[in-house]
Amino acid sequence: MKLALLVLAATSLQAQQTITARQVIDRIQQHLGVTLPANTVDTFKAGNPDEPVKGIAVTMMATYDVLERAARAGNTLVITHEPTFYNHLDKTSDLEKQDDPVLAAKQKFITDHHLVVWRFHDGWHLHNPDGILLGMTRALGWQRYQNADQPHLFQLPETSLSELAASVKSKLNINVLRVVGDRNLRVAKVAMLPGAAGSAKQIQLLERPDVEALVIGETPEWETVEYVADAASESRHKALLILGHIPSEQAGMEECTAWLRGFISEVPVTFVPAKEPFWLPGSR
Repeated sequence: MKLALLVLAATSLQAQQTITARQVIDRIQQHLGVTLPANTVDTFKAGNPDEPVKGIAVTMMATYDVLERAARAGNTLVITHEPTFYNHLDKTSDLEKQDDPVLAAKQKFITDHHLVVWRFHDGWHLHNPDGILLGMTRALGWQRYQNADQPHLFQLPETSLSELAASVKSKLNINVLRVVGDRNLRVAKVAMLPGAAGSAKQIQLLERPDVEALVIGETPEWETVEYVADAASESRHKALLILGHIPSEQAGMEECTAWLRGFISEVPVTFVPAKEPFWLPGSR
């Protein structure tokens, strides 16, 4: 009788702890407390949202490598900040018409391993404070230098552009970091725009007299890069640090993982970092 009661209690507890992907996302939206734009990209991208979740993998980008590691660890819900299928809206129709083998293999892997992929982009940026910027600021150790009213701005101890770049590269463990500007330029007034905020926003920040160096994820080379190259040639006090998209937002999704653990307890929530895709010749 006692054994039967224990089994019944365990079964009841297991039933109570079952949660679907849709229920996880509903809970995220409740805790987020923001109104998403009508055209938000924060939607399910693959899989059945009503399947029970065995574990949650949080990542900056749901690359094939990330999906493999997530599935191997027993996770079935993947929460990604960036697109899974090679464009902002995750539209696959054109590639499917072309019978693209890379897309097909990724879709098959998701199906075979019963994965559900949901994007968490707009909401995490709209979170107060911006979750990505918060995580990146902490990863760099810049909290005490941050402007309270304009959190993208930082007043750092003065250093050379070369030393600033080396410090950022080391703290974020970046393989390939690119810099535009005089390596000996003395800088202290720094702005940070993680990801690909767009050249218009990047140049607007660079126009400010209180911004000497701008830290970004990526930009077309004929836009912000050319702008800063011209500014340097004109002997203006401007510089640009290009981290790469993944390194510029990765810590923000690690921050997201800790945030999710605060209100999701039914299943494990694990951070699965995306690997930086670039490498330098001669490096390992």
